[in-house]
Amino acid sequence: MEFNEWEQESSARQKAVQANMKDDQYVVGWNAALNLVASRIEHDFVKAFGKDTLSSIAIYIRGMKK
Repeated sequence: MEFNEWEQESSARQKAVQANMKDDQYVVGWNAALNLVASRIEHDFVKAFGKDTLSSIAIYIRGMKK
């Protein structure tokens, strides 16, 4: 498969996902899942990473909300 073909397929997949994400229930679930992940990262990985690192990761994840 050539790069252009792969790029076209990827673009089509992204459009399909974005069309499905317009459903409000999906967006609410997506945002809730991201909040849960960010919260768990901040609290469950304290021994593995520093607080600043965990906060940065949590901020990045929360920035993925729709």
